[in-house]
Amino acid sequence: MSALELRIAVLIEEQREKLGPSAHPLAIDPELSKIAREHSQDMAAKNYIAHASPTGETTVTLLMAADPRFQGLLAENIGVLHYVKQTGVDVDNFAKDVVRQWLNSPKHRENLVMADYKLTGIGAAVNGDTVYVTALFATDLGLGQQAESKAP
Repeated sequence: MSALELRIAVLIEEQREKLGPSAHPLAIDPELSKIAREHSQDMAAKNYIAHASPTGETTVTLLMAADPRFQGLLAENIGVLHYVKQTGVDVDNFAKDVVRQWLNSPKHRENLVMADYKLTGIGAAVNGDTVYVTALFATDLGLGQQAESKAP
């Protein structure tokens, strides 16, 4: 799934450059990637497609548990695609289909091109003939590690 995650990230960046020329380039953040992957894995394991798990967990609750100091904006796009097991997953076509779905949805499109987002994390998981994808977009407005390293 890492090839699919990377291809989606590249396509998102291409769309940001095309549709939102003032948008910051997105850096792939390991923490956001881990959380996006966890959410996709949970959706795959429990066979649902939603921003909140059946137990009420969201990527926001996962992020706050991992980084209680996070202060910023966080957006999430989710998607699901089916494939034929005999032919497998064509990474390029799947990535294009997921990004196309998001571009056709005004709210998801807005998340893709919001200029202030600087960080992203993409996670994908598979269950049976279904691929689940989560993309996170964030701008950390907190003090972060720089402030911690300057503290006495």
